Amino acid sequence: MIGRWIVCAAFSLSGGAIGWWLASHEGMAWGLLTGATAWQLADSFYARRLLNWLRSEQSNETPVLMAGPQPRLPGVWGEAADRVRRLLKNRHEQYRESQARLDEFLEALQASPNGVVLLDDEGRIEWCNQTAAQHFGFDARRDLQQHIANLVRDPAFNAYMAAASFSQEVVIPGNFNTPARPVKLSVHVHRYGKEKKLLLSRDITALEQAEAMRRDFVANVSHEIRTPLTVVAGFIETLQNLPLKKPDRDRYLALMAQQSQRMQTLVEDLLTLSRLEGSPLPGAHEWTPTASLFAQCEQEARALSSVISPRGHQLVFDAGPACEIAGIQREICSALSNLVTNAVRYTPQAGLIRVSWARLEDGRGELCVRDSGPGIAAEHLPRLTERFYRVDRSRSRETGGTGLGLAIVKHVAQRHGAELRIKSQVGQGSCFSVTFPAARVRAVSQAA
Repeated sequence: MIGRWIVCAAFSLSGGAIGWWLASHEGMAWGLLTGATAWQLADSFYARRLLNWLRSEQSNETPVLMAGPQPRLPGVWGEAADRVRRLLKNRHEQYRESQARLDEFLEALQASPNGVVLLDDEGRIEWCNQTAAQHFGFDARRDLQQHIANLVRDPAFNAYMAAASFSQEVVIPGNFNTPARPVKLSVHVHRYGKEKKLLLSRDITALEQAEAMRRDFVANVSHEIRTPLTVVAGFIETLQNLPLKKPDRDRYLALMAQQSQRMQTLVEDLLTLSRLEGSPLPGAHEWTPTASLFAQCEQEARALSSVISPRGHQLVFDAGPACEIAGIQREICSALSNLVTNAVRYTPQAGLIRVSWARLEDGRGELCVRDSGPGIAAEHLPRLTERFYRVDRSRSRETGGTGLGLAIVKHVAQRHGAELRIKSQVGQGSCFSVTFPAARVRAVSQAA
């Protein structure tokens, strides 16, 4: 600051000296005034340059880079410009750091598996991630500043927002929800800031389906066990309270044994499913000959056929080329046995059942069970492998099925990397095939 006044004095003295030299005493007074005026003009010019530079910096909308180079100014104005330059540089660095942190935060929200929507105090969308856009059918850019109630019109959601009590979540249908393929969202709102809201959405379709499957499973198991238990309990009460003749007693005992066997089969199938779901995937070190599989299944099929049908069935077993399958023998045998057993149970007397093994051109192996039964309508085919799903419940109970056989086949196929295919037409029979990958099939001649 002292230097500034020294410059002012230098200007005035220089003007006074020139005035004295030109016009003596009167000239000195005018020279002093002229020098001070010249200093004032120069000082105002430098101040104006500094002010224009600061204004250009203030009008810069994206202050990542400075609007222009720092002006070269003498004295205190140069020092002021230099200090402002450093302050602006620090501000720019802080802005970049803040912007980087904001970008990282938004990137983390974008990567979230849950939907995130930021709402202002009036319920308008300030920002949403792509997950939320998919959940609700938003356009992440077009729908900004749109009121959430105009985009999500579910009555339960509108009532939830109107009540403004966000201690609990609300479950609503999601985008692309259809009766055939339901989509469920869990939506929870949290307040933050000044009456702003954070809306979180979570796709719970799989959880809802799992819960529905659990309820159905418990209900089905309870029903399947209660029915034979009721029969057995009734026969036991009859035997205890009535003096029966030997033929009647034997008939009741035979029916009790049949119902007990039904419960035992159900429990065994449930244990099999539990073991399949909880055990590690099978390796490729255990090889099972297809010939032994076919021999065992043929023996079981002929025995079951003689019990179910007095006239029996036409059973044809074509073991095809001698091969081996890599996997757990017990599981593969269980899958084939379930397919053959189903064919025997549902094929009328004297009907044809053909069980075959073939090596495909690409090296895969295919187990195929064809029957000449009544066939299955197309609408039932996608659900056949569900637990306890039956096309005809009365028919299934007559034949003694548990409703778990195809579920076991599906799990065994998945565990061995195989594919279960079902083809059927009403009145033309059915074909169930399990295709094993080439890596799990080898010819016996190549066996080590």
